[in-house]
Formats: sequence, C-alpha cells, structure tokens
Amino acid sequence: MIRQLTIWRLIAAMVAVLACDTSSMAQMATAPPAGATPTLGQKGPAFSLQSLDGTTVRLDDVVGRGPVVLLMMRGWPGYQCPFCTRQFGDYLANAEKLQAAGARVIFVYPGPRDGLMDHAKAFTAGRPMPATFTFLTDPDFLFTNAYGLRWDAPKETAYPATFVLDPKGVVIFARISREHGDRVPVADVLAALASR
Repeated sequence: MIRQLTIWRLIAAMVAVLACDTSSMAQMATAPPAGATPTLGQKGPAFSLQSLDGTTVRLDDVVGRGPVVLLMMRGWPGYQCPFCTRQFGDYLANAEKLQAAGARVIFVYPGPRDGLMDHAKAFTAGRPMPATFTFLTDPDFLFTNAYGLRWDAPKETAYPATFVLDPKGVVIFARISREHGDRVPVADVLAALASR
C-alpha cells in the first residue's frame, strides 16, 4: 500500500513538473536570430521607431496593451506604391472591426532617411487614423533589416509583410509577400485575432 502511494505521488509530481515546464516554455518564446524574419511562436524583435508626429514608439509598450497587427509596407522606393495605398485604405476602412478585436495596428514605412518623413506624411495626408492605428517611419531600413525583410534590388525597399503579435509579443500569424500585390486582407488578420 505504501509502495502504491509512493508511486502515485511520484506520478503526480512528474505531471506537475511537466505542466509547469510546458507553461514556462510558452512564456519563454525567443526572438529570431538577428536579421532573421520572426516565425510563428517566436517573439517579434523589439524596435523603437518614430511616428509622424515625432513620438518614439516602442513595440514593447504597444503589445502590452493588447494584440498588435504589424504591417510592413514598401514605403518609399522612389514613388508611393499603389498596392500599399490600397492596403492602407482597406485597413482604415475596417478600423472598427480591428478595434472590436482589441488590436492595435502599426504600419511601418521604410526608405532612405533623406526625405522619408515627408514622403510618409504625403502618403497619409487627408486620411485620419483611429487612435489604435500608428504610422511609423523606418529610416535607412533599421527595422526592415532587423525583421529580415529587406528587398535588396533596384527600386525596392522591403518585402511587404503582415505579422500579428499576441499581448506577449509572440507571433501568431505571419505572411511575407515576395511580390508587390500579394497583401494580407483584413479578413485573414481578423481570423488570426479570433483564433488566439
């Protein structure tokens, strides 16, 4: 009888250790190696970028307030990308649905530092953004390189990409486009937010 009780205690202790180990593993999601694109289950690399009003925005501060939809645009490859313009409009048109899902939306606009802020302001001109949307510039591709998204070809800047990060900053959805027009529709992002 004592032997059976000891075995059951040992089994219970092992189950408790395994349950604890599994939950701590989920909490210890790691960022990808420097310059590698984050994948499902990894933490999005931390960044600090400037918004259009000059405010510094840190990813860690934003994810602490709920899930984040992070959209990498082509930015300024020498002109305003029509596919980025359409995607931006689609997300603005669906702002209420994204807000209802509790998401904060961050657009990243990369390009050469010289004149980038002016190009970004021209891109967003006349389009009021909801309080849960943020438009950031990525001068000289610091963010782009950190996320492994540099499209290093003539007249290119970055691969368009969409990430959804949970409130701990872990990637729960990721898609990188290797062509201009392949963009993630809002419906796919809403589905990812609903599944978390």
